[in-house]
Amino acid sequence: MSDITTTWIVESGTGDWSITGGALSSGDDLATAVLISLFTDRQADPADVPPDGGGDLRGWWGDQDEDVPIGSRLWLLDRSRLTLEVANTARIYMDEALKWLVDDEVAASVQVVTAIAGQSQLNSIVTITRSDGTLIPLKFNWAWR
Repeated sequence: MSDITTTWIVESGTGDWSITGGALSSGDDLATAVLISLFTDRQADPADVPPDGGGDLRGWWGDQDEDVPIGSRLWLLDRSRLTLEVANTARIYMDEALKWLVDDEVAASVQVVTAIAGQSQLNSIVTITRSDGTLIPLKFNWAWR
């Protein structure tokens, strides 16, 4: 199945639709679904404290009254120091954001691994196993500030 291709732009830390030959590109809908799941701001849980200390729990208005919200809580780590605990929390947030892939039978399984590289980079590998056993590895690296 094809979808509009979303490409991650490392320099700006944003995603954008890709254009080929003057038209929107279509491609791997699974990679696009993962990008949306990880990098859309999911509403924070009531116990979460936003990085700015304010009351904005973010989220998408379309999630109201929905059982499974879209996005991840990775945004809550914006002002955190990069520590092993933060890397583990990022993995938990990524697992949470991608759980729907298994629940909706889009994938047989999803595995997330995070690791600190140097003093200022968080690396992650998301490995999606399709129902036919095909492995789809996706890598995301953050330059931590």
